[in-house]
Amino acid sequence: MKANNTSEEIINCARSLIVAGGYNGFSYADISKVVGVRNATIHHHFPTKSNLVRTLVVNYRWEVQLGMAELERNVPEPVEQLRAYIQYWESCIADGSAPFCVCALLATQLPVLPEEVAHEVSAHFRTLSDWLSQVLERGVANGSIRLSASAKDEAEVFMATVHGAMLSARAYQDAKIFGVITQPSLQRLLAA
Repeated sequence: MKANNTSEEIINCARSLIVAGGYNGFSYADISKVVGVRNATIHHHFPTKSNLVRTLVVNYRWEVQLGMAELERNVPEPVEQLRAYIQYWESCIADGSAPFCVCALLATQLPVLPEEVAHEVSAHFRTLSDWLSQVLERGVANGSIRLSASAKDEAEVFMATVHGAMLSARAYQDAKIFGVITQPSLQRLLAA
């Protein structure tokens, strides 16, 4: 049981360090100090940094997919799903619990990421875009959403707006900027 807890602590620490400074902004020594284990222990769980970050991204993708499934179960209306998605990030940014999407941050570093990490990051974007496209299509079908372009293109715009709003909130050190940017994007999609 301790091994799983240590592994999870290492992953959680790496996640925080990535959000704070990116892929190259941390080392196993940094994790060692925070988690209170030796570098050898980290290497036992994750032989390489790319193995650690790939595992982190795979876990993150799984969490996101669970979140999307929960929205599908508990929030039936497409507009409300989009609103809940924005509100999730708005509250995470405001309370500092998840001030930035790990995959969005890693995407900014895609050219220098190990191939196996870059592959998982790109897969996250494809999964999120596919889900948003489906939500938008359901909204068009029930008359609650109006699109100016294809659902796929609109999903990409919406996703980029949310990620860009995260970046602006960070740049201005003001969580409220996130809503200032995302709310007009959502309003634009609503059918009159």
